[in-house]
Amino acid sequence: MTLFLLLIIVAFVLGIIGAAADGLGFLLAAAVILFVADLAYAFVRLRGRRRPVR
Repeated sequence: MTLFLLLIIVAFVLGIIGAAADGLGFLLAAAVILFVADLAYAFVRLRGRRRPVR
């Protein structure tokens, strides 16, 4: 969970820097890709925690 939150914070910081600085649009694109990858990671990790029904 800590890794998930850290990656979300990094994605937002990169997105803000990429949107605010002129000519650093690639940082905004990297932030979007990182955010989507982080959501996919969290989805796979949470989905795999099912417990067997007795």
